Amino acid sequence: MTILSFDDDGVDVVYEGTEFRLEKALIEEAIGKSYPDVTDHEVLKIVEKEPALSGEPRRVRDILNSS
Repeated sequence: MTILSFDDDGVDVVYEGTEFRLEKALIEEAIGKSYPDVTDHEVLKIVEKEPALSGEPRRVRDILNSS
């Protein structure tokens, strides 16, 4: 199971027991969108080769505004 924790500067990730950070600039470069417009599903696709996506994708802007 992969855990994503979003904040204004990037995402803390726990993937297969390994914790690491994806910085905002890296995410923007990899996806080709501004960070607030990136979805959680797009970030998950950076981390996992074939992620099991469930539910509707949520934009980072919406995730941060709901916390």
